[in-house]
Amino acid sequence: MQSRQRKSMGIKKAARGILMLVGLSGCASIGPATVARDRFDYITAISDSRKSQMLLNLVKLRYGNAPEFLDVTSVINQYTVEASGGFLGSWFQNPFSSAQSLNAQGSYSDRPTITYSPVSGEKFARGLVTPIPPLFILNLIQAGYPVDLVLRLCVHAINGIYSRYAGPLRSREADPEFYPLVEKLRKIQQAGEIGMHLKKADDREATIVLFKRRVNPALEADAAEVRKILGLDPEAQEFNVVYGTVSTNNREIALLTRPMIEILIDLSSYIEVPAASLAEGRTFPSPPPELVNGDPVIPLIRILSSPQRPEDFFASVPYRQDWYWIDDKDFLSKRLFSFVMFLFTFLETDTKQGGPVITLPAG
Repeated sequence: MQSRQRKSMGIKKAARGILMLVGLSGCASIGPATVARDRFDYITAISDSRKSQMLLNLVKLRYGNAPEFLDVTSVINQYTVEASGGFLGSWFQNPFSSAQSLNAQGSYSDRPTITYSPVSGEKFARGLVTPIPPLFILNLIQAGYPVDLVLRLCVHAINGIYSRYAGPLRSREADPEFYPLVEKLRKIQQAGEIGMHLKKADDREATIVLFKRRVNPALEADAAEVRKILGLDPEAQEFNVVYGTVSTNNREIALLTRPMIEILIDLSSYIEVPAASLAEGRTFPSPPPELVNGDPVIPLIRILSSPQRPEDFFASVPYRQDWYWIDDKDFLSKRLFSFVMFLFTFLETDTKQGGPVITLPAG
């Protein structure tokens, strides 16, 4: 008799558990609990994939291939929780005999749908080959980006003084005055002595107050040297900034800016490609390190290569038989790479004119 009572109590508890499971699956919402997790997971995955995509395109450019970009345009995730249960019991004529059965089942599904769209079209192609407007260069400097980094990366020449460019078709070293110029500009910027008062005329012209009227005495020599190198009026405070190779007068600064495609090509020249690739003629040789007063110029970026997959990397991609990566301990390269990705976001795109949109169920 006691055994029968224990069985009955156990069956009742199990039945209550099944009812609770079914009730929870029908009433509770799992959506809010997934927001924080999904947002973090997806933004991390998308960010890492964008870094890999940009690095891959730098490597492809180094080997003579055209860049290709694919954007994640939407992420739709669906969660489903289902539960069911049942109880079946029967008693025979013999009061000490009975048969009972319990069953419970549940299911959980996570079905993300990710939509990709090729980045292409007329606007995108035009954006790749259109020089960056001088006003945008000034805005970057005003926003606090290092003036030497911005000018080395985005500008071919300032008032006829050329920077380094290592494209395979027209490679050239920087003019002797270029690195001293950007070094002094950086010192003046760090001291807060560059004032920006922008008067936009159009996308290719603006006005800038280059130096404050009261310059720090310790920087007066540097400020005077900058004016001398650029051929500027030593007494003027405002200068017109225009797009071009050389200025037309001593109150004008001409910036010959680069388009995004030239920025990417120049950065690809810093890749330390395998010796076998050079010997087989698969790519062009890296230019020799530049020297200023006998000291090597710090490269804008270092992209390493190895037959083995790296262990500690900021971004890495396989290409052919080798791996290419940016070391996670190389802060200067990471900063430059992130800055290039930031610049790339300003390119106009027109995905409606591009190829087919690919939607893949990733679950």
